[in-house]
Amino acid sequence: MTLFCSAPLAAQEISCEGDGCDAPAAIIVTGQGLEQTPATPAYSQQEIGRERLTSSASGRIEDALSDVAGFQQFRRSDSRSSNPSAQGVTLRALGGNATSRALVLLDGVPMADPFFGYIPLSALAPERLASARVTRGGGSGAFGSGAVAGTIELESAGPDELGLFSGALLANHRGATEASATLTPELGAGFAVVTGRWDRGPGFFTTPADQRVPASAKSEFDSWSVGLRTAVPLGDDVELQTRGLVFDDRRTLRFDGADSSASGQDASLRIIGRGDWEFDVLGYLQYRDFSNVVISSTRFVKVLDQRKTPSNGIGGKIEIRPPVGQDHVLRIGADYRGSSGNLLEESFSAFTGDLRERRRAGGENSTFGLFAEHDWTLGDLILTGGLRADRWSIRGGYYEARDAAGVLLTDDRFADRSGWDASFRAGALFSASENISLRAAAYSGVRVPTLNELYRPFVVFPVVTQANEALENEKLIGFEAGFDYALSSRSQLSVTAFQNRVKDAVANVTLTPTLRQRRNLDAVRSRGLEVIAKTGFGAIDLFGSLAWTDAEIEGSGASLALDGNRPPQTPKLAASATLAYRSADGWDLSATLRHVGAQFEDDQETFVLPAATTVNAFAKIPLAAGFSIILRAENLLDEEIMTRNQAGSIDLGVPRTIWAGIRIGG
Repeated sequence: MTLFCSAPLAAQEISCEGDGCDAPAAIIVTGQGLEQTPATPAYSQQEIGRERLTSSASGRIEDALSDVAGFQQFRRSDSRSSNPSAQGVTLRALGGNATSRALVLLDGVPMADPFFGYIPLSALAPERLASARVTRGGGSGAFGSGAVAGTIELESAGPDELGLFSGALLANHRGATEASATLTPELGAGFAVVTGRWDRGPGFFTTPADQRVPASAKSEFDSWSVGLRTAVPLGDDVELQTRGLVFDDRRTLRFDGADSSASGQDASLRIIGRGDWEFDVLGYLQYRDFSNVVISSTRFVKVLDQRKTPSNGIGGKIEIRPPVGQDHVLRIGADYRGSSGNLLEESFSAFTGDLRERRRAGGENSTFGLFAEHDWTLGDLILTGGLRADRWSIRGGYYEARDAAGVLLTDDRFADRSGWDASFRAGALFSASENISLRAAAYSGVRVPTLNELYRPFVVFPVVTQANEALENEKLIGFEAGFDYALSSRSQLSVTAFQNRVKDAVANVTLTPTLRQRRNLDAVRSRGLEVIAKTGFGAIDLFGSLAWTDAEIEGSGASLALDGNRPPQTPKLAASATLAYRSADGWDLSATLRHVGAQFEDDQETFVLPAATTVNAFAKIPLAAGFSIILRAENLLDEEIMTRNQAGSIDLGVPRTIWAGIRIGG
């Protein structure tokens, strides 16, 4: 953790007079959460620092997180050329649908959309962050429920990283622009961070040239976000943090008129205590909305207008760390997360253009958890164990359809459900020598289906995917073992072997060639090997990661035909390697090689997305007065990246894209 303690912005001098007066004390404001516990390294982790976050070729958070082999979205597209509802993130090839199986936190706040479960990636600007810590494997412990594939913790940057003012303006060769600015003024003895970013551009054709029609459109995008964060002292060791985020994201995909939008307004308040009794008290509110127009791929007219999907999230957490001894860290607490939302959509005839139906669907779900976790240091051995009990509820679910005249066609009201689920995580970390650490862990986790999975049908024309109000909770059990070898602070190797199994995994199951439904599979099982390595000499660093996974579906009954199949959208091999040069006078040059193995589009293993190997590049060339020239190249070798293959109807990912611009500070 980086502490910011430069007076007067983060340290307030306390004066005294007379004999026996000690030296002035300082109130230190960090803007961050509590320290990581000693047993944190017992779980498979990879941390991405600010230098790497701000030097990705695309300037997008999903690009930076792809340094962690095994990180993936539901589809290979980035957050400029995909539907926002496809931005579910996962780890360890556990597959799934557009809902995230990894728990993504920003300054302790879950960022998943309350209705869909996707992550608003375009609103998570890398230049605002100090670090990203990725823990692969389930067992959410004190983080809250939902981490069946892992946890991604994003920490916001403070004055140390940002300076008083920083900003950038870039453009690419297709006419897109990226503008960002950050102001970090003093706020009494603390600080404020005001940020803004605007990305817009005409995009590129995601449809291959030989499949384009007059209605084909480029992946035009226009997104902006504004954030405000403050950190001020409430005493010698108590700190108040607030955060607000407003964002709007609009995209066009494949055809003229196939427009989608995602917007949100988030607010949170957090009180951190770093005294003898450490504590973290957090509360947050979220309001999100989503709309999407579906265009027929045969007649190229509007067939579905998902006009609005307003949803609300509310939650909080209380964690207390009592003073239980020098070799012990005890965490106890409770957390709550509630979601509510409604879908409003209209369907139209592809032949006449007339309105056919108006549909409404939605409901509420929530989890209330109690947790306790204990780390115990015994010389070179650190043991950790934690338990959670989650009370979950699914209630108020409904689906209603009316014809164009307002006559009621369907009026389903679904039964409320609730229950308790327990989960655990435990690990051991042993320092075998000055250079080698051994670790092992076992864990379980629970994820409640999202409102989207329970109640919202959707169309990727001509395929209809039905919702399923009877979905059961996903339950994970897993274990892993590995070692970390550190020859020096710059030369390190980490190897982890793992096996995870998600029982009742929710998936889009094919019923007919044009009909799917969300159903619980018996399980998805994933086992594999993860390797992280880095080394460096002088101003040069080389680092990389590799994930090899053997994943398969366990199916019976309606899903018997899927038994033994690989989950859709999950490659067997993913790897990333970066060579970087960073000089003392501010030069920053890097090139990144990424490989994603072949994967299947569908659960029937019918349509293949071929393997893709890409090269990205970044250059920061310092000028005078804190200014730098920025050059970026995405997919430098112009590799064809297939992101969708529906019976030969293909979408492609980002082609070669060259960016140039200027940056100040940061």
